[in-house]
Amino acid sequence: MDILRQDGQSFQNLHEVGMSFEQVFKRIVEFMENDSCGNFRLMVGTDSQVHRAHTTFITGIVIQNIGKGVWACIAKVIVPRKMTQLHERISLELSLTEEIVSMFTEEKKNELINIVLPNVYLGATFTIEGHIDIGAGNRNKTSEFVKEMVTRIESMGVEPKIKPDAFVASSYANRYTK
Repeated sequence: MDILRQDGQSFQNLHEVGMSFEQVFKRIVEFMENDSCGNFRLMVGTDSQVHRAHTTFITGIVIQNIGKGVWACIAKVIVPRKMTQLHERISLELSLTEEIVSMFTEEKKNELINIVLPNVYLGATFTIEGHIDIGAGNRNKTSEFVKEMVTRIESMGVEPKIKPDAFVASSYANRYTK
């Protein structure tokens, strides 16, 4: 499958463009070090949009300090054809999410955990979530894929979130797919 990555594997947000994953990781560390007693959720999710001649995929990375703010960025991938098969598109969305999650190696995860670890007794927390743009409701066209996709993200040691809780995929990434 031909996949066109914007600037290789670069990340951007409203303030910075062309960031490497190492720069993204550094921003996450800085964000967490700003309040090491925080309740942090590291969330990764992908959404797609089919256009006339291509399909755009946006993967969002969001670090949230619950009740105290977020830092976020996106990576963009373009497949130069209309991807009309829903299962294929959902599967590629999850593959792109898995690719980013896998960049958070055990060493990197431990570095993030070690930021909050001294303050766990004060209530500090850290979780990693994979946001999947699917829903379990009977009226949702993606409901038949829930078990498969949830199992894939769980196998990475990441907490799966589906609609309506998968806001990184269904809201944040979605706004950049248009």
